[in-house]
Amino acid sequence: MNGSAIAVTGPGATPVGAIKNSEQHLDGLPPFHHVNRSNTMSIILTDQDKLTLRTAAWGAVSLMSAAGAAGSAHKVATHGSIALTSATGPVGHVLTKAPKGVKYGKTVAELADQVLPALTASMTLLKRQDPAEADNFRSTVNVAIDAATHTQSSPTLADMARKINEALDAA
Repeated sequence: MNGSAIAVTGPGATPVGAIKNSEQHLDGLPPFHHVNRSNTMSIILTDQDKLTLRTAAWGAVSLMSAAGAAGSAHKVATHGSIALTSATGPVGHVLTKAPKGVKYGKTVAELADQVLPALTASMTLLKRQDPAEADNFRSTVNVAIDAATHTQSSPTLADMARKINEALDAA
């Protein structure tokens, strides 16, 4: 396996990467390789795949925050971020960190130009490898949207949520 790839599995996975890196793994697997105990499909995510997933999910929260700027953009971002870091499964392992080095642009339009295609690409990637993880990703993003809109409601937030869902559905 390429050193920059991560192998993860669907529901029922047991993370062996939680063992200290200096210890020998009982299964003989490298850190962050998730052992599939339930015979579900496993997925391999490269560093680029992980960046796409992070850009999509964290970017969706940023879009919601920008759309909620008339109220409390900070609360929107905080609640959306908590939802992402609370994700479980292989998607949860990837989304625990925000993407590094991503230049979202200076306007909401520039942000949307990157994030909306990344949402579609993420769903395409995950559907191809493990449809259950694609559902997990969609659910995670939707929980982040719901958490973000929990603090306030506006036509602007509703429209942004619609655009995000359309991008998820385009795959």
